[in-house]
Amino acid sequence: MEKEIARLQELIDQYDNIVFFGGAGVSTESGIPDFRSQDGLYNQKYDYPPETILSHTFFMRHPDEFYKFYQDKMLCDTAKPNAAHLKLAELEQAGKLKAVITQNIDNLHQMAGSKNVLELHGSVYRNYCMKCGRFHDFHYMKNAKGVPRCECGGIIKPDVVLYEEGLDNDTINASVRAIANAQVLIIGGTSLAVYPAAGLIDYFRGDHLVVINKSSTPRDGYADLLIKEPIGKVFSQIIVR
Repeated sequence: MEKEIARLQELIDQYDNIVFFGGAGVSTESGIPDFRSQDGLYNQKYDYPPETILSHTFFMRHPDEFYKFYQDKMLCDTAKPNAAHLKLAELEQAGKLKAVITQNIDNLHQMAGSKNVLELHGSVYRNYCMKCGRFHDFHYMKNAKGVPRCECGGIIKPDVVLYEEGLDNDTINASVRAIANAQVLIIGGTSLAVYPAAGLIDYFRGDHLVVINKSSTPRDGYADLLIKEPIGKVFSQIIVR
């Protein structure tokens, strides 16, 4: 891996318009389970498949069952940013990294200090009453008994993109602009299996595509640099100059 790390270091040293596109693999080293790996949520046993539970239809029809799963598996308040999150924030502060585009909903990039974070799938740290629109924070949702409700009586919905729901247009447009203008695009910790998010990679026209992921992705053959290692392990060896 030394040769690949050295090449990644060269690219980071050489360029100052780098964009990072990440997925669940960025957070697994912080203790947050992913979805599709052997130990991921999709391979665990529930009364309903997680794909069904995390759908708009299921949320509307069975909010009690939705929140049993959501509070148990999606609201992790013990996770801390790992080496990847921290290094990305450091690269942004150094003027190297222009944007983090993430499929994660765990707020760890912001906790690490990143400012320009584009959350394609929303965040568990933002929750709104479906009746009056009032904001409710993470801890309110975590500590709620049964279906979380607002003072007005309305059900509170997490600001996360469920199956059957569309992505936020402003976030998509900002992500497209960042990727299209990037000199270097680093894809990390994602299988690139979730659309439309994965399709945003098509807008990259820059100089170098880097893929860092333990398993294979559909973009491996297009990468100028491919590193099949845990992303925290990789970024912990990068020096920000």
